[in-house]
Amino acid sequence: MPADLRCPACGDTDADRWRCECGQPLDFATQPLPDGPAPALADLDTRNGLWAFTDFLPVERAVDLGAGWTPGVDSEGRRPSESRPSAGDASEWNATFKLEYVSPTGSFKDRGAATTIARAVECGADRVIEDSSGNAGTAIATYAARAGLDATIYVPADAKSAKLRAIERTGADVVRIEGTREDVTAAAIEAVENGEGWYASHAWNPAFYAGTATFALELAAQCDWSVPDAIVCPIGHGTLFLGAYRGFRALRAAGWIDRIPRLLGAQAAGYAPVVARLDARTDPDDPNDLADGIQIREPVRIEAICEAIETTNGDAIAIDAETTREEHDRLARAGFDVEPTCAVAPAALREYCERGVTRENDRVVVPLTGSNT
Repeated sequence: MPADLRCPACGDTDADRWRCECGQPLDFATQPLPDGPAPALADLDTRNGLWAFTDFLPVERAVDLGAGWTPGVDSEGRRPSESRPSAGDASEWNATFKLEYVSPTGSFKDRGAATTIARAVECGADRVIEDSSGNAGTAIATYAARAGLDATIYVPADAKSAKLRAIERTGADVVRIEGTREDVTAAAIEAVENGEGWYASHAWNPAFYAGTATFALELAAQCDWSVPDAIVCPIGHGTLFLGAYRGFRALRAAGWIDRIPRLLGAQAAGYAPVVARLDARTDPDDPNDLADGIQIREPVRIEAICEAIETTNGDAIAIDAETTREEHDRLARAGFDVEPTCAVAPAALREYCERGVTRENDRVVVPLTGSNT
C-alpha cells in the first residue's frame, strides 16, 4: 500500500492526493529511518543507485535506470604545480562539484523521477502528467516509459527544441502552452482535475523530494559521514535544495551525521522570490533569461525553502544574465559541459566568497545540475 501523506499546514492525511484540500502541498506522514549506525561506504551496494538508501525512502523500488552516485570533482582542476590564488581572490572557489548532469537523462531530476514514478505505480496510475520547462519533463517521461506508463508533458511554447525532442522520443504526449511558466502549470493542473492523469509534479509531489533527498544521503556517504560546511544550490521550485535539506535532516535523525550544512541558494535575477522574501526587497527588473531552468516566480514550497535557509543559517542571492554567461563560459573552459542554469550556483559561490559568507577553508559542495545537451 502507498504510504500516507500529511498536510504540514492543517494536519489532514490522505492516501493519494496531489494537493491538500486546504491548498497546501503534502508531505509523507512519516520519514522512514534505518536502525543501527552508519555503514562504511564499502558496505553500501552502490550498484543499486539511489535505491542503496531504501531504508530512508517511503516508496518501493519499481523502476530504475541506474541514477545516483554521481561523482564529485575539484572545481578548479589545476595541475599540482600551479599555484593557488590568494585567500582574498574571489576566483578561489575551494569547492567540490557534484556532477549531477551525468545522470541518465542529464540532470538531477532523475532522482525525483525515479521515486515519483515508483509512487505512481504504487497508486495504480496508468498515465502521468507533468509540467516542465525541460529537465523534469524529460526525466518523468523517461521513467514513465521505463515503467510502462503513458505520459503527458506540458511545456512552454518556447521550450528548447532539444528538450522537446528528448521528451518526444520517449513516446510521451507533449502539449505546448503559450504564456508564462505559471500558465503551463495551470494547464497541467486543469488536465489532472479533469481526470486525464496522475499528477507527477516535481513541484507538488512529495515523492519527488524523497528522491532528491538521496543527493544528501549519497554525498554524506561519499564524505565518510563528515558533511561539508555548505552547499550552494540553484533554486527554482527548490526541488534539489529542499531535497538536500530533508536528506540531511533524515541523516541527523538516524544519528548518521551530527550537523546539517549551511544551505546557500542561487536564483535567477528577475525570478528570485526567495531572495525578495528574505531581504524584503524587490526582485531586479532585468530578468536572467539564460537560466531558464529556474525561472519560477511562485515556488510551491517557498515557505519550506525559507525555513531551510533560516534553520541552517543559510542565504539566497540572485545572479544576473551577464554573470551567468561569464560563469557558463568559465565552466566550459574548465571541462564541464553543462547548461547555463548550472552556472548560477558557482557564480553565487564567488559572491558568497566576496561577502565573507563562505571562508577560505570551508568545505563547499556545488551540484552541477544539468547537461548542456
